[in-house]
Amino acid sequence: MKKWLTAIVSSLILSISLLVPVHSADAAYSADSVIAEAKKYIGTPYKWGGTTPRGFDCSGFIQYAHKQVGLSLPRTAAQMYQKGSAVTKSELEPGDLIFFSTYSSGASHVGLYIGDNQFIHSASKGVRIDKVSNSYYQKRYLGSKRIVD
Repeated sequence: MKKWLTAIVSSLILSISLLVPVHSADAAYSADSVIAEAKKYIGTPYKWGGTTPRGFDCSGFIQYAHKQVGLSLPRTAAQMYQKGSAVTKSELEPGDLIFFSTYSSGASHVGLYIGDNQFIHSASKGVRIDKVSNSYYQKRYLGSKRIVD
């Protein structure tokens, strides 16, 4: 009788769990988690088209860091720029994406704002932290997006 009851209870729990949606990947995402993930790769070399810790381009790096904490982003900076809600520089919060027009018009470079006027990104010298107010980036600033509200 005890085995029979245990089997029924187990079956009910399994049935209920299949009906209730679980978003474990979404639950893992937070600005702090993606920033911590991104910082693990400081010093990783730049690689055009790179999407792995063996070498990243800017959007490959941002996409990879977000994927590790459960958030799927498009592959290119231009595609990422089409997502989320626009925020001004004065409204930037850690976790926002920051975009620049570098080698071509439109969003051609992306980084992750980490607070205190700083962003982490993969540039020619690899994954690093720079200031938003750096003269090179300040001149090329295009806009910022909040991907998760």
